[in-house]
Amino acid sequence: MGSATRGALADMRAALAELGRAELTVAEDLLAVGRVVGASSQLRSALTDTEADAAQKRALVEAVFGPKITRAAASLLSAAATARWSSGDDFLAGIEELGYRVAAESAPEGVQVDAELFTVEQAVASDDELELALGSKLSPTASKTQIVDRLLGGKAAPQTVAIVRHLVEQPRGRRIGEALRHAASVVADQRGFDVATVTTAVPLTPEQLARLQQGLAAQTGRRVRFDTIVDPAVLGGVRVQIGDDVIDGSVASRLSSLRQKLAG
Repeated sequence: MGSATRGALADMRAALAELGRAELTVAEDLLAVGRVVGASSQLRSALTDTEADAAQKRALVEAVFGPKITRAAASLLSAAATARWSSGDDFLAGIEELGYRVAAESAPEGVQVDAELFTVEQAVASDDELELALGSKLSPTASKTQIVDRLLGGKAAPQTVAIVRHLVEQPRGRRIGEALRHAASVVADQRGFDVATVTTAVPLTPEQLARLQQGLAAQTGRRVRFDTIVDPAVLGGVRVQIGDDVIDGSVASRLSSLRQKLAG
């Protein structure tokens, strides 16, 4: 990620903070805009053209999307278009991230959208047929969204459904599990905490989880919420992943390291 994109993402978060509490329709509009922009390299280039001034880009946003999306979504999109991005792909990813963040803000108190996304990711990871149905390039998009609706309808928050539907409609070359994990991390970040995926051979006790949570919170300086996975293959110990950072203290990892040393 280039420095321009990092600055643009910071600007987007500031624009969202100024907007205040947003509605789910705003998130859905932004994600829909992302799909349109993703399908048109010409539009993407025009919205990220460094030679065009802010007024021209706002006029383009209004001409293309103005009548079709909420005013709040148009305002956020204009802010994104007038920011400087390292690449057109980063701009597209930025619109998507903005949609996730608005979805997180629109969720009622107590609704953990990131946890629901993690549950979907685990369901996909444990079912090869489901992963293929949702992630195959050969599957029609309409079939994928129907599967999402059957899988989540009435069981997950509308915010979760909107995000998962978007991911199967516009995977952008990512595996569905990878895309779900990224979306969950963005949603969690917007709500002010990190998500740690904890993998152990047997379930941890509440006391063990509490100690681990305190240690990680002290290390990261943020609140930490756990998604737990029980996997006998780790044999013992704990494997913790927060974003791209992995703390692997599992027995399986230590045995693998020992085998590598002996082989060398």
